[in-house]
Amino acid sequence: MNRRLSEIKELKENRPRKVLVIWSVRAMGLLMLGSWFVGDFNLVSWFSERRVQNLQRFLGELRPWPVQQGQGSFSSVMNWATELWSTVGAEAFVSTLAISVLAIVLAGLSGAFFSLFSARNLACAEPFLPEGGSSKSWRHRLWNLVIVGTRALMVFIRAVPEYVWAFLFLALFGPNVWPMVLALALHNAGILGKLSAELIENVDDSSSRALRGAGAGRFQILWASIVPLSVGRFLLYFFYRWETCVREATVLGMLGMASLGLLIVQSRAANRYDEMFFFILLGALLVLLGDLASAGLRRFVRRA
Repeated sequence: MNRRLSEIKELKENRPRKVLVIWSVRAMGLLMLGSWFVGDFNLVSWFSERRVQNLQRFLGELRPWPVQQGQGSFSSVMNWATELWSTVGAEAFVSTLAISVLAIVLAGLSGAFFSLFSARNLACAEPFLPEGGSSKSWRHRLWNLVIVGTRALMVFIRAVPEYVWAFLFLALFGPNVWPMVLALALHNAGILGKLSAELIENVDDSSSRALRGAGAGRFQILWASIVPLSVGRFLLYFFYRWETCVREATVLGMLGMASLGLLIVQSRAANRYDEMFFFILLGALLVLLGDLASAGLRRFVRRA
């Protein structure tokens, strides 16, 4: 036992040390400590009597309305939830789902299209050859321009936040669901395009090189080798961004567009925190359904 402890101690003492990492961690600790003293952070005020009373009142108003009125039976709460669902909740739930699904489908298709012209091992004069074509040929230079242009476009459309795109499209299309759909689709197309391009560049290219050596063309290699190897990871990115679309569709609904976000804003304005919390839970349910769908679809792809 003592010998094992001494070996562990020796390994710890002889472990490789990177000066940059060590001093970076120390600098980060000093910055956090300095920001605590420089910034106006006061933990004592969090536990003041007024804040505790506000917290108790807020938590009390989060309870369903029948519970607040002393009618805490399960049937009364279910009747309250059913009425909210049937009057406004179901329509907003379906609307948010439809907006997010349409947006992510458009984003996925656009991102996959962008990736074909931004992955360096595919978007070149001679894909999956050792040199990819002569660096002095006009075809090589043309493909370089295509890659740079496509990547610059993706950087631009994902650098602009969704709500900025929504404001621009709101001026063009008026107050309907299309500004929200297009804003989410455009922003996420830039993200999925970048992720898909990096996925293609990092996929195992041994089968692609073998197909290229056998005389296969660019799109034959794409469908026979790259897509089967990368579809599982692409679905992971796709559904992750779909969850983001659900959340952002809720947030953008606060601009006055029909979704759960609009109901949340209206409930907050009327100080109906119980209804607001109910609609927030509906949004969380949407994300949970998306996570289950993602896991099921990726399991099916792995088995196939």
